[in-house]
Amino acid sequence: MLAVDLRIWLNHFEYHAEHPRRVPWGLPDLLTAEERRLIAPSIATFQLGEQSQGATLQAAAERFAQAEGLSTLPRIVGLFIREEQRHATLLRYFMADHAIPLKRRHWSDSVFRRLRRLAGFELYLYVLLCAELIGKVYYRALEAATGCQRLKGICRIMVCEELAHIGFESELLLALRARRPAPVRLALRLAHRALVAGAACAVWLSHRAVLRRAGYGPRSFLRSCLAHYAFYLEPRAGSLPHPSPR
Repeated sequence: MLAVDLRIWLNHFEYHAEHPRRVPWGLPDLLTAEERRLIAPSIATFQLGEQSQGATLQAAAERFAQAEGLSTLPRIVGLFIREEQRHATLLRYFMADHAIPLKRRHWSDSVFRRLRRLAGFELYLYVLLCAELIGKVYYRALEAATGCQRLKGICRIMVCEELAHIGFESELLLALRARRPAPVRLALRLAHRALVAGAACAVWLSHRAVLRRAGYGPRSFLRSCLAHYAFYLEPRAGSLPHPSPR
């Protein structure tokens, strides 16, 4: 049995399913032509990444829950998937209102989806956490890059909810990692850190216009992504993976 109290996470996700965060009504929704040109391809790629039916993750969670005796895990994962789908919907409505076309495919999204299908629930969590750590940095950069108050509100919702997702995923992964021998734990840490670094470089290539507008260069963006990884998943005596660095 994993040393994780899933009741806390179930309460969290159930509460927010019943009381979803909303962009305040009446916020100014002006997106200049320059901003639209800057963010349109970038936001469309992230919207594509957010929209998933979650069937693979749900099935993996159910198999893992049965093996580990974690009866509440499938319900938590189902609520988690609903939040991700709501993110995609928020972005889609914003894009529709500003005539930003949806994307049907992008190479970075295809890579992440293939990686998630390679193995079971644990690997899925590693890949998902990597995407969300980088997404958290990206949405803060997007918020800084635009003057559109509605888009800023969407970004704040994304960051708030990604924080909870990251906390849930990292707590599970730390508990799983703790059961492994020390050499295996080290190998997992190094492999996951390399995955985050590689993914951050790929995101930089696809989204550098937005990231530069927010003040990032390639090195500072990579450092920020790795700092978030270290905060949640590098060993620190007596720490819990909750408050986060900016």
